Amino acid sequence: MAHQRVELEFAGRTLSIETGKIAKQANGAVIVRSGDTIVLVTAVASKEIKDGQDFFPLTVNYQEKAYAAGKIPGGFFKREGRPADSETLTSRLIDRPIRPLFPETFLNDTQIIATVISADKDNEPGILAMIGASAALEVSDIPFLGPIAGVKVGRVNGEFIANPTAEELLQSDMEIVVAASHDAICMVEGGAAELPEDVMLDAIFFGHKVVQPILDAQVELRSKTGVQKREVLPLEVDEELKKRVYDLAYAKIKAAMKIVSKQERYNQMDAIIEETITALAADYEGRGKEIKSFIGDFEYEIVRGYITKDGERIDGRDTKTIRPITTEVSLLPRVHGSALFTRGETQALVTSTLGTSVDEQRIDSLYGETKKRFILHYNFPPFSVGETSFRLGPGRREIGHGALAERALERVMPNYDEFPYTVRIVSDIMESNGSSSMASVCGGSLSLMDAGVPIKAPVAGIAMGLIKEGDNVAILSDILGDEDHLGDMDFKVAGTANGVTALQMDIKITGVSKEIMKSALTQAREGRLHILGKMAESLSESRADLSTYAPRIITINVKVDKIRDVIGTGGKNIRNITETTGVVVDIEDTGRINIASNDKAACDMAIKMIRDLTAEAEEGKLYMGTVKKIMDFGAFVEIFPGTDGLIHISELDTTRVKNVSDILKEGDQVLVKCIGIDKQGKIKLSRKEALGADISEQA
Repeated sequence: MAHQRVELEFAGRTLSIETGKIAKQANGAVIVRSGDTIVLVTAVASKEIKDGQDFFPLTVNYQEKAYAAGKIPGGFFKREGRPADSETLTSRLIDRPIRPLFPETFLNDTQIIATVISADKDNEPGILAMIGASAALEVSDIPFLGPIAGVKVGRVNGEFIANPTAEELLQSDMEIVVAASHDAICMVEGGAAELPEDVMLDAIFFGHKVVQPILDAQVELRSKTGVQKREVLPLEVDEELKKRVYDLAYAKIKAAMKIVSKQERYNQMDAIIEETITALAADYEGRGKEIKSFIGDFEYEIVRGYITKDGERIDGRDTKTIRPITTEVSLLPRVHGSALFTRGETQALVTSTLGTSVDEQRIDSLYGETKKRFILHYNFPPFSVGETSFRLGPGRREIGHGALAERALERVMPNYDEFPYTVRIVSDIMESNGSSSMASVCGGSLSLMDAGVPIKAPVAGIAMGLIKEGDNVAILSDILGDEDHLGDMDFKVAGTANGVTALQMDIKITGVSKEIMKSALTQAREGRLHILGKMAESLSESRADLSTYAPRIITINVKVDKIRDVIGTGGKNIRNITETTGVVVDIEDTGRINIASNDKAACDMAIKMIRDLTAEAEEGKLYMGTVKKIMDFGAFVEIFPGTDGLIHISELDTTRVKNVSDILKEGDQVLVKCIGIDKQGKIKLSRKEALGADISEQA
């Protein structure tokens, strides 16, 4: 393929896409560049479908090379290891909008690899990778119903910004990623600072508008390459077998779809499949997969028909009704904060744990090391859906769901100056039938309040669905797992009573209008307020006190030039404080010192030790000091650890003193008064002026 290149202005910067230069043995490969950020994206699909393959095996891998930022990886092996969570989340962002855009009968193994090979600090490589994935597919022979493009949308001073810089994001009250085709929104992911639904909607369609030139550029690049797409065979349907399956199973499926309990319904459907395959075995031996596929098609048709024609869902609800909700807090006695949130057949056990700066997560990325003090981990054990599986660690889905719930709650967390704790939330899903990530948001909010974390407001989340058959449209609140699987949209919205804090949307069809999305957001708000009301029955605001078992953090401030005195030579002083009191001490460059312990007396002792190390003499003040050295001309007295002053022999008593040793000896405790500090910082003390004084009366 000859080298081809397109270029355009995007978000105030030059964006270029080129192909035919690198990785020419891939089916499609592009280099996407904005500023000094460059991403190589390749697309490869196997030539043949594996025998018996009945699903589309698409893999998307986004990877950041350390050399891209002029770094050498840490660790013993000095090479990139397992993907960081941020890389996994970006892989998901690329996967979700492109996955629905492959023909139904294209089942070849397909892999997209996006590699960041150069990175500056202003151009988001993940967005370039998403654009590159679409462009690589466009210039390949792989069948693809694109193109799509992505953009990050921020808002500063009420104005939307496309692909904001890192500095602009610090000022932005929203951060969302929008992926779109020429005609439709394909995916949305992001968070906001309790913004109204209409603002979020405007942001989404702002994103749709600004990506149009990138879509046009991809079409232009494809036309320049002249690539021909592979032929995709039409779906072959054995109409006779389909009719036989219909006659045997359709009525049974209709009845099964009225069973409210998920496991009972699944068991009944398994029985219908087995009975149908057995009944047709004589004439259609070895056609079990095909029969099961027809039954799945009928299930899809029946459920959607019930909703759009009869307005009735699988569990008998109408489109707006939320499943029964129960909540419980403080159910785990030694945990800092805990909650059990149950909505229908979805249940999350969520805990909050408070820690200190020692517990912060250190993240080494392309842009240097950062620290994270609010963490949410989501776990989806197989027993939650009545299954077994081999458990190695969190998968992409668990990482993605955890990130969504974390984003929803992060916006209501108190700032560091107000609450200098590291907080970890863990959501363990006990049962699942629809939107366990939103259950994690609700349970997480309750567990934070139970722990005494002063969040700005409670947060709830809800998953919305869509069934669209021609002109018949049904927007569903609080969708079941089956409604997600059989529906046209999965739209998760989380927020407070004031506004949205996070949303995630995947659309499986084209042609979802702005009006439909607006209705979905409005209906989601109604559902969210209902859920918040149910949560308030258990706990409506944060507890006044932290858990007995949570560390207390007390903050004091010292002068910056006194930090070295607190630390001491080789860390001697700080080590003495922690070993003596058992507290955790965190010293910041600004002079802010956080002291953490469950024991108030230990905190008080540590504070006194730090105050003693950093105290400065003041003229006119009284001090109880220790005589350190006797000289002919006077005595040196330590009034603070490491701080000495001199009592001249003339200041020892009201009468003439012949020998200093007649009055003082080394080790004596003596009350003195500071009578001056010279330009060199030397402290002058007087025992004479302190005679008869009472230090306890000193202000």
